[in-house]
Amino acid sequence: MPLRAAEAALAAVMDDISARGLTALGAAVSGGGDSLAMLDLAIPLARTRGLRLEAATVDHGLRPEAAAEAQMVADFCAARGVAHETLLWRRGEPAGNLSAEARAGRYAALTGWGKRRGLAAILIAHNREDVAETFLIRLGRAAGLDGLAAMAPAFFRNGMQFQRPFLDIPREVLRGHLRRQGIAWAEDPSNSDEGYTRVKMRRLLDDLARAGISAKAISQSARALSDTRAWTERQLQADWAAGVQLQGADLLIARLPEDDEAQRRLLIAALRLIGAGEFAPRREALARLRQSLRDGVQRQTLAGCLITQRNGVLRIAREVQAVRGLCAGPGEWWDGRWQIGGIWPEGAVTAPLAEGIAQVKDWRDFTALPRDSLMAGPALWCEGRLIAAPLARPEPDYPLLLRKGFGSLPFLH
Repeated sequence: MPLRAAEAALAAVMDDISARGLTALGAAVSGGGDSLAMLDLAIPLARTRGLRLEAATVDHGLRPEAAAEAQMVADFCAARGVAHETLLWRRGEPAGNLSAEARAGRYAALTGWGKRRGLAAILIAHNREDVAETFLIRLGRAAGLDGLAAMAPAFFRNGMQFQRPFLDIPREVLRGHLRRQGIAWAEDPSNSDEGYTRVKMRRLLDDLARAGISAKAISQSARALSDTRAWTERQLQADWAAGVQLQGADLLIARLPEDDEAQRRLLIAALRLIGAGEFAPRREALARLRQSLRDGVQRQTLAGCLITQRNGVLRIAREVQAVRGLCAGPGEWWDGRWQIGGIWPEGAVTAPLAEGIAQVKDWRDFTALPRDSLMAGPALWCEGRLIAAPLARPEPDYPLLLRKGFGSLPFLH
């Protein structure tokens, strides 16, 4: 595939940004061949369009070479007049899979950088082989439609847009460009460590290619599944509009779709929204939930949510145990959805009402929300003293604001 296809893909992203009247674009550059080629191709394209291009490298602190690689990118940028910043991420207490933690930390660092620098979007150099490798990894995990569908060419994380212009571009096109330009890149030693699943899949792609199954064919299949997923998303939106209402920050579902898959997707979306989950609950857990609903179980928890049913209406609310210890300061969103206004006492924080509901004895006079929902809702506390519980009892001095769009499907994205 000629290099001009990669340039055209980058140009399309930049033209869209310019058409929206925006002027700044970022690039996530590790120093590896894919991202360095992306940056080198993007520099002249951005300049001809009058766009400010900046680059960032995330140093995860996991390899001794990381700091030198970040400096290499900084030097590359300095020689070409591109602003560069090294973003540090350090692992706290281990909370699970290291790769997943590092990925989440990387996106958080890039999102913060992009917002601080006023960037319209951040470029990522995922390419055709990345699509194929991801497909094989998820196939090994028995993923369904959502997992096997191709990576999205554009997506948002915490309000920051990321763009993947190279999903149809072979990795070799990018590396070939660097070789022709005499540009050296860094090779992450983990890319040859077969202890990593992705490296195993990369080797498997070579075997599959010899058997006549190319990375191009796999990525095209993933793209076809993406088209199918888009159709299911449209159906989900219709089902959501027909059967889901918002009360406080709870979802009330008066009617579940009759179709099995449509019902499953609506429940996943509802649980992710209320439970603030990036990913869907595991298939087995969701199957148990659905069976228990059919059996008439009236109260259960899953994925940070409390699920109750009464008089044919399903309520999905936040589970109080999921928000214990969660605090927010003045002007901050608590649990990603609530903000308490007004002039706070010094040292006050937003935290769950929880057992403090015992101090709001007349809450039934002010709200139709159930006790559990109020306990998992926001309250203003100062040194262990309850100042206000505006969800349970409105307080003119402490107005309560629900984040715009919460309760709608687009909020998930």
